[in-house]
This record gives sequence, structure tokens and C-alpha cells, in this order.
Amino acid sequence: MIEVESLTKQFGTKLAVDNLSFSVKPGEVLGFLGPNGAGKSTTMRMVTGFFPPTSGDAKICGISIVDNPAKAKTKIGYLPESAPLYQDMTVTSFLKFCAEIRGLRGSRKRDAVERAIETCFLQNVARQSIDTLSKGYRHRTCLAQALLHDPEVLILDEPTDGLDPNQKYEVRQLIKRLGTTKAILFSTHILEEVEAACTRAVIVDRGKIVADGTPAELIEQSGTGSLTDLFRTVTTRDTEAAA
Repeated sequence: MIEVESLTKQFGTKLAVDNLSFSVKPGEVLGFLGPNGAGKSTTMRMVTGFFPPTSGDAKICGISIVDNPAKAKTKIGYLPESAPLYQDMTVTSFLKFCAEIRGLRGSRKRDAVERAIETCFLQNVARQSIDTLSKGYRHRTCLAQALLHDPEVLILDEPTDGLDPNQKYEVRQLIKRLGTTKAILFSTHILEEVEAACTRAVIVDRGKIVADGTPAELIEQSGTGSLTDLFRTVTTRDTEAAA
């Protein structure tokens, strides 16, 4: 489970994340929505321990990412935006490398790699060099490394960015399936993903939560039956103020 408590991040005079609090329970897929620059990636980087917060905390399965980051990170599978890959490795060798970093050895490593390859439908390219893969397969390889240690929590930053419609469908279905047993937080600016993959969603704007609910609740809040209308209403305050 993820518990975010009054999380704040300031870069100089810019307040990127403003006293943010929310939680994600096991069996829940929380979509983290917002326009570009709303603070989504910054929040996720703090939750994963990549950025230290200016104030506040995030707990992963009850473990503080501020006070005990190494232990908290063992509970997390993280897919960053534009995740790096070693181009000269095959898919299998890359996943074996990542598994060793996670402390997996022997049969545990072998089983973890095989499971991740199967879960992410990488069997056809398992022996292929990463630099020969399509963008969709590279993305799946990045996701596979996040699953190697069977984490209780998955944090995915723009997991379908740049994929074609078929690939987006496959990743959304995979997220839904994984979300039956794990706590999943994933950021996106694609509104259709809320209904396609989420059990709940929050919308952030200028570092603050401006809407929170199930997909059905958010659509009802719009007053028009359109999630796009709600999104525009709660995230265009700067535009309206300048008009």
C-alpha cells in the first residue's frame, strides 16, 4: 500500500508539489492525471525515493521512504518515464542483470526472469538485442524489469506513452490484471486510460489534487458526462485567469 502524507517539493521559488496527500490500497489501480507540468512525475519521483521531499513523507507498505528508503524500495517496482536500457544486451541478459541487482540468485533469478518475460509477452524477442526492438517491445522490457522481484507496489510513469493503439491496449489490460493483487499508481495525461485501467483516479493541477474518485464518480462530477470536460474545468484556471 502507498500512503502519501502532506508531500511537498519546492525547486527554488517554484512550488512543484503542494501538500499532497492520498493513498493506494492493495487491489487498487490509481490513475494520476494532470496536464504537463502539474507535478505528476515529481510526486512519483518522491514516492520512489528518487527525489527527497521538501516536507512530508510517503510510506510504502508502512515503511517511510524518508526514514528508511532502502527498505521501502524493496517493496516497489518502478517504471520511470523514458526508462533507460542497455542497447547491446538481449532482453534476457538485461533482465538477468536487473534481477541480480535486486539480489536474486540461482533458481530464484531464473524463475523471476521467466515469469517477467511471460507476463509481459516477451517470449518472441527474449534472445533479441534490445537495439533491434520496436518501441513497444522496449517499453515492455522496461516494465518487465519492474516486475522481477514481484513487488507489492507498482509505480508507473506514463506507461503507455508513445505506444500504438494495440500496444496501449495490451499494457492497460496488463495493469488491470496486476492491479487485482498489487497497489498500482500510474501517471498519465490520456483521459481514456481512466476508464480503461483505473479503479480510481485523482487529477492534479499546479501540484494540488483538484478531483478524486472512481471513473464513474468523476464523470458524474463533470455535469456533462464527459471526463474531458471535468479535466478542462479543474485544470484551466491559469488560462481563464489570463483571459
